[in-house]
Amino acid sequence: MSIRLGAIIAGLGIVGVLFFWSLLPGAINYAPPEKPAYYAFKEKPVAPEGGFSFEGPFGKWDYAQLQRGYQVYKEVCAACHSLKFVAFRNLSELGYSEAEVQAEAANWMVPGIDPVTGEATRVPGRPTDQFPSPYENDVQAAAANNNALPPDLSLMTKARKDGTNYVYSLISGYGEPDPEKLAAATEKGFEIPTGLYFNPYFANVNIAMAPPISIDGQVDYADGTEATIDQMSADVAAFLTWTAEPSLVKRKETGWPVLGFLLIATMLAFLSYKQIWAGLKPKKN
Repeated sequence: MSIRLGAIIAGLGIVGVLFFWSLLPGAINYAPPEKPAYYAFKEKPVAPEGGFSFEGPFGKWDYAQLQRGYQVYKEVCAACHSLKFVAFRNLSELGYSEAEVQAEAANWMVPGIDPVTGEATRVPGRPTDQFPSPYENDVQAAAANNNALPPDLSLMTKARKDGTNYVYSLISGYGEPDPEKLAAATEKGFEIPTGLYFNPYFANVNIAMAPPISIDGQVDYADGTEATIDQMSADVAAFLTWTAEPSLVKRKETGWPVLGFLLIATMLAFLSYKQIWAGLKPKKN
């Protein structure tokens, strides 16, 4: 009996050793690696002071802000970034008249065909055209931007976590790293490569895009609003939220009546249940 018990204990011991021996290397291999040095600078996106008008369940578009944001995109961002999922006619949703939309479209040169030679060329845009890319192809775009391809901005606020605040923070967040953090991170191999810029809101804090908005007054707002860096950053972030989700506010406005209908329908169903089945319950003996 004692021999059999000893054999069982020895067998369990061997199994346990083999189990942990097989588990340990895997645990080591899949253990979270030490965070890269640039994590010392990473910051979460922040909202501008006062937030955005379209936030919350009762949010509304601030059309004046959206028009200012369009102006920032047109005068600053459009030099590098496309907006290929938005047509000029969509600007009417921002409060522009039909004549203003046609004038805006005509100010842009879009790909077209020369009616005489049949060759590809650029022609003035029409309301039905999409916003054009500033480059002829991706190779030209990358060559002009330190080998980094400028992304299309149509859906940018949907493509990034906390997208609206991310765009605002990224545009307004350029600067120099904290000297103390920089000294500690440099010992771990951190550096800002030549041609890149420091931005704590970017994925690895080294970004190829130069600060698009670098000075107050860079854009002369048509409505007279003071064009600070924060103001321009917030305005273009709001505009890009609209390009990504033009039906955002309409969904909220539609959602409340739907919720009200469902609430009333639920109450009526419950009252109907009480009325129909109240007298059919089995009687207690």
